[in-house]
Amino acid sequence: MTRNDSWRTIQENLKMQAAILGGFVAFLWLLEAVDWLIFRGQLDNWGVWPRTAVGLWGILFAPLLHVGFGHLAANTVPFLALGWFVMVRRMSDFFMVTVVTAVVSGLGIWLIAPSGTVHLGASGLIFGYFGFLLLRGYFERSFSSILWSILVLFLYGGMIWGVLPQRYGISWQSHLFGFIGGGLAAYWLTQRRVNGNL
Repeated sequence: MTRNDSWRTIQENLKMQAAILGGFVAFLWLLEAVDWLIFRGQLDNWGVWPRTAVGLWGILFAPLLHVGFGHLAANTVPFLALGWFVMVRRMSDFFMVTVVTAVVSGLGIWLIAPSGTVHLGASGLIFGYFGFLLLRGYFERSFSSILWSILVLFLYGGMIWGVLPQRYGISWQSHLFGFIGGGLAAYWLTQRRVNGNL
């Protein structure tokens, strides 16, 4: 492969990554606009309601919903940054980590969060990407993965406090189980590659 071919491949990958992340974020903003303009915030009821049958549906929808534009704006930049870090080596990792994190975070909320509360937002995914990037270095033990873990710890290490109980209105359960989901994804993907399944 020539240098021009390599550069072209890098450009194509960057365009694909930008399209995936940009498209996902654009959908989140469009959904929030529709909720605000048409449904007057009623879509927020599709979040995770702990230990209710309808709350299980929230596992699918909660990461897409936000309590207003301020909430969404706060999640947008870390979602883009950490999401891109996850997909830099393999775009397939991004989809796998997203699914595993959404399910683990949603189930964790459903099991232990206080009754009568609703939990929503992409922060569980963000903490999943954070956990994946930190723990991938531990599980893989490769130079590049450890380097990425150190970089993420340097840039976003303060996030770790978000897994602890905080003030009312912040779903630390989403953060904690999102982080755990990201760690599980890191372990699972590493084992699949070691066993030659990826």
